Amino acid sequence: MLTLLKENGPLRVLSTARVVSVVGDALSLVTLMLHVQSVAGKAIAVAALLLVGDFAPSLLSPVTGLISDRFDRRTVMIACEVAQCALLAVIAFTLPPLPVLLVLVGVRAMIGQIFIPASRAAVPSLVAEKDLPQANTVLGFGSNSADVVGPLLAAGLLQFMSTRGVLLVDAVSFGVSALLLLRLPKLIVPAEPGGSVFADVKEGLGAIWHARALRIVFLGFCGVVACTAIDDVAIIQLSKETFHASDSAAGVLLASVGIGLLAGFALLARGATRIGMVALLVTGFVVSSAGNLLTGFAWGVAAAFAVQTVRGLGIAAMDVAHSTLIQRLAPADRVGRVFGNFYGGIGVAAAIGYVGGGLLLDAVGPELTFVLTGGAGVLVALWVVAASRARGVEWESAS
Repeated sequence: MLTLLKENGPLRVLSTARVVSVVGDALSLVTLMLHVQSVAGKAIAVAALLLVGDFAPSLLSPVTGLISDRFDRRTVMIACEVAQCALLAVIAFTLPPLPVLLVLVGVRAMIGQIFIPASRAAVPSLVAEKDLPQANTVLGFGSNSADVVGPLLAAGLLQFMSTRGVLLVDAVSFGVSALLLLRLPKLIVPAEPGGSVFADVKEGLGAIWHARALRIVFLGFCGVVACTAIDDVAIIQLSKETFHASDSAAGVLLASVGIGLLAGFALLARGATRIGMVALLVTGFVVSSAGNLLTGFAWGVAAAFAVQTVRGLGIAAMDVAHSTLIQRLAPADRVGRVFGNFYGGIGVAAAIGYVGGGLLLDAVGPELTFVLTGGAGVLVALWVVAASRARGVEWESAS
């Protein structure tokens, strides 16, 4: 991984820019959650903030992915970072009432939803095909490390800065990211879509649905997410109600998946190119789902921590494998739309998992919830194995 970064300047620029902006993104999320809680004093207000930031943009994913297939992807990414910088500055200077704040956060999240497919679709233009797994490992490790650092940085800055000041720091981070991205070469789309927006959106959806290999990856990933999305809520109930542990112990359990995730990326940095991506994807599905299943049988905090850490290894495998498979399997002029639709589907799957898992959690408790949802995820993984071996599934590169 380090060798690839050292030798490939454009990939180094893209990964550095992602780390800077993701740190800022996590920084603003924590800061705004605390701000909304202190001003509104209601959990539903914080939930609304999370909803507009995570779920709402996924509904527009067919269009947000299209943008990176119509225009130079470097220009798209720079424009997104500049726009997010401006929106964060507006929020910081005005600290508007909740309804206006939700609108601004939703617009910023939608712009971020445009950036992600563009950044993923740009990778095949920056590295050789054989280096795609390592390049995706680099981006995954950097982004997830930034997700860990952001909340810690927010906690530190809020000790001596106001909410407005921390949000301005976040705005600056997006500006720095935009400046870094200016160093990328132009990333012109190989063949620009020439039809109407509706026709190109339909073509992007069809790129997943009519290609059996991409459809298997999409349905399998969304199925596992729908089955396991409730784990963060369930782990808190497990630690507090079943283990009768302290708040700090619950926090450690929540961090365990992140620790495993970073360890997984570090391991894949050494051997990702030697592993088949379909096998890696299925392994990730099984490990991440079985990790939840076994957490239901954990006898204490230490056992749950160990199992959830291992589960993080599986999530890292899922991240690298699905990105590489999409970059290889999707036609070059539709990669942005495939990524956009993919992440939109994941957002919807996560929302289904939150609702269904929450109802299940209230009905049967955390232990049985982990067993049932984890077991369902394993069944999804087994379906992926069976479907990937069926006749007519083409796993060769579209290029």
